[in-house]
Amino acid sequence: MKDTMIGVDLAKRVFQVHGASMTGHVKFRKKLSREQFRKFMAEQSGCVVVFEACGSASYWAREMEKLGHEAKLIAPQYVRPFVKRQKNDVADAEAIVIAAQRPEMRFVSPKSEDQQAKAVLFRARERLVRQRTEGVNALRAVLYEYGHVFPVGLAHLKRIGLGRGPGLRPARPCGDGVPGPAGADC
Repeated sequence: MKDTMIGVDLAKRVFQVHGASMTGHVKFRKKLSREQFRKFMAEQSGCVVVFEACGSASYWAREMEKLGHEAKLIAPQYVRPFVKRQKNDVADAEAIVIAAQRPEMRFVSPKSEDQQAKAVLFRARERLVRQRTEGVNALRAVLYEYGHVFPVGLAHLKRIGLGRGPGLRPARPCGDGVPGPAGADC
């Protein structure tokens, strides 16, 4: 039976760890680097390790399960009400343990590596689509400055590239050989 619950406030370099018995009595509070944390947890007997669901929480949950611990994640909005004093790493780690000890607490399941990889691809694709849209809108704005109006949408972008837009003529070279805007007098 696991008699210890450890709440971990994750950060980039230093983790705040709060250990308590299942009845809520504080066993330890530690500030550990990433390497120290991994070593410290390897030395602990099997216990319940609880993280606030954030950027690296799924990774650390998988690592804790490899070490024989039971890992759980809590959504940040469920931890916030249990912060007793000003928000800092020590108070957050303690609040994670207090929240996790509530019988009605809902936990988030850690993502697998495959789920995380798919999420990365999805976010990257969304970012590329957003950047493409920004570029097309910027081009439409520049063309509007020269009196050329194009409807919204990528389908109309091909018309711009072919010089077949309403009133759009291909650019012609000016005296210095550099193409100017359509219809510009050089």
